[in-house]
Amino acid sequence: MADTDRRSMTATPIQTAATVASVVFIAVGVLGFIPGITTDFDTITFAGHDSDAMLLGIFQVSVLHNIVHLLFGVVGLALARTATGARNFLIGGGLVYLLLWVYGLVVDESSDANFVPLNDADDWLHLVLAAGMILLGLLLGRSLPARNGSVRGN
Repeated sequence: MADTDRRSMTATPIQTAATVASVVFIAVGVLGFIPGITTDFDTITFAGHDSDAMLLGIFQVSVLHNIVHLLFGVVGLALARTATGARNFLIGGGLVYLLLWVYGLVVDESSDANFVPLNDADDWLHLVLAAGMILLGLLLGRSLPARNGSVRGN
C-alpha cells in the first residue's frame, strides 16, 4: 500500500472525535429501546411528556427521542468521513444541543411543547454535550482551512 493510500485512510483527530460521538449517540438510541436499561419501558410513548420511560433510570425518553439519537449518530458518521464534515458535525451539533438546553429550561416539563420529552437530567446533559462538542470542534478543527477539507501540515 502506497503512502498516499495509507494517509487517505487515516482519520484525523477531529474525525475520530466525531466518530466516537456519533457511535455514542447511536448506542444511546439503541439502549433507549432495551427494557431494563430503560426503566418503565412499558410506559414508553412515541412522543410527548407522558412517557415515564427513563434511560438508565435518569433520562426521560420516548420512541421519538430514541430515533432522534439514532439519526443524529448516523448523520455524524456520514459527516465524520471528512475533517470538515467532522468539524461541522461537532460545532453544528453542539449548537443544536445548546438550543435544546435552552428549550428544556424554558418549556414546562408537563406542557405539550415538551414533545421530545426532556427532563432536568436531559437539560443539563444537553449543556455538557453542547460545550464538549463545540470545544472539540473548535480545538481539533483549528488546523483545518476555512474553505476545504484538507488538513494543513499533512
